[in-house]
Amino acid sequence: MKPLRIIHSEAATDFGGQEHRIFKEMMAMRDAGHYLEAVCQPHAELTTRLRAEGFVVHTMNMDGALNFIRGVAKMLHILKNGRFDVLNTHSRRDTILCAIAGRLAGTPLIVRSRHLANRVNSLLSYTWLPHCVTTDSQFVRNQLISRGVTPDRIENVYTPVFKHSALDQYSLRQELGLTPQSIVVGCVGALRPNKGHLELIRAMEPLFSTHSKLHLVIVGSGNDVMRSLQERIKSLGLEKRIHLLGQRNDVHSLMLGFDMFCLMTRLEASGTVYLEAASAKLPVIGTAVGGVPEMLIDGVTGFLVKLDDDQGLRDIITTLIENPSLRRKMGDAGYDRIWKNPESEFTPQALVRRTEQCYRRWLDRGVDQRKLFRKKGAA
Repeated sequence: MKPLRIIHSEAATDFGGQEHRIFKEMMAMRDAGHYLEAVCQPHAELTTRLRAEGFVVHTMNMDGALNFIRGVAKMLHILKNGRFDVLNTHSRRDTILCAIAGRLAGTPLIVRSRHLANRVNSLLSYTWLPHCVTTDSQFVRNQLISRGVTPDRIENVYTPVFKHSALDQYSLRQELGLTPQSIVVGCVGALRPNKGHLELIRAMEPLFSTHSKLHLVIVGSGNDVMRSLQERIKSLGLEKRIHLLGQRNDVHSLMLGFDMFCLMTRLEASGTVYLEAASAKLPVIGTAVGGVPEMLIDGVTGFLVKLDDDQGLRDIITTLIENPSLRRKMGDAGYDRIWKNPESEFTPQALVRRTEQCYRRWLDRGVDQRKLFRKKGAA
């Protein structure tokens, strides 16, 4: 089929899970033969990363009324000159700005992607401005349907993981001076209050006295939470057992030094980091919230724990500490689910296939804005 011309927009300037998803999607779709450009703010890290990979990135400031007016005019020019088939927006601010321009330019398909698990307030950027919507999990899709978005105009496309070459699995242990006999619980995630790092330490605290070789490694950045973690660890006297590594660019290599992965997030749209851990052949432990249950198979590739169930979490970690064969079995099952299952929805190839299917179906069908929004409770 004829390659698609696609342009993505993003207003955020930091580089978290949402921006990483955009980056991975653009890379995968370009590798599949499609043409892609992006629109970001000048100081956004996504701008720098995409340009480093050879993408055309248009920049505009999106804050404030004057920048909004200028931005709509600039975006209208970009869309008309680029003759794009698809405009895919990602945040509320860029959706309102760019989708208005897309409507004025007559862009055939305007898609809003939803990456967050928190409750949707205004439906403006999901119903009236875009033609269709994609989500990161069935949980988020169901959220939007419950608010009134027409089901056949919203599809779920999971964020993929990328396969890594084999690396030295003991590099982490060498860095921290740990032995092969040490048991390492690893946690990777931005240091934000809703990621549950303090709760994880609270739950694990009794285990450090009963398991002398147990260590917790936390990877991620965030100044306020980092200070809280440092204070808590110091108050417990666990500086030699809990290791804060900050932001790292070698996460997969670090994961190969873990024995299990655990993130006690309190709110999550999907949780691709659980898949990253499974791809490193780790058993994963997650909270039964949001889209996390879609990232693992409870009892097969890992375990789900209820929020604030400290004893339940301790029991699971203890079970995995005492059963290395179970750790290997679950790690292999998680890896096979992603990479050896022909129905896997978590590979770059699956992302491309699903995205192409959605875009082409919506383009072929044509879009009628009046059909995007349905009354609450309607079939």
